[in-house]
Amino acid sequence: MKLSELYSKEIINIDTGENLGIFGDCDLVIEEKTGEIISFISGSNSHFNIFKEPKKKEILWKNIKKIGSDMIIIEND
Repeated sequence: MKLSELYSKEIINIDTGENLGIFGDCDLVIEEKTGEIISFISGSNSHFNIFKEPKKKEILWKNIKKIGSDMIIIEND
């Protein structure tokens, strides 16, 4: 799967049912030496929260349990 195919997918926490936003609005944390994705930070580029700081949450890449056709399911560590 290409990274660009993930951009429109919603991120859902399977433990709480919380919608953490759209993957395309996340920042990636990448290991410089290997190019491996370590984690991503949700809520980083939210355009809807003009008057308040968006709630950012770092999610480890290993916590992704399923990538479906329209969402990414994650689990708390």
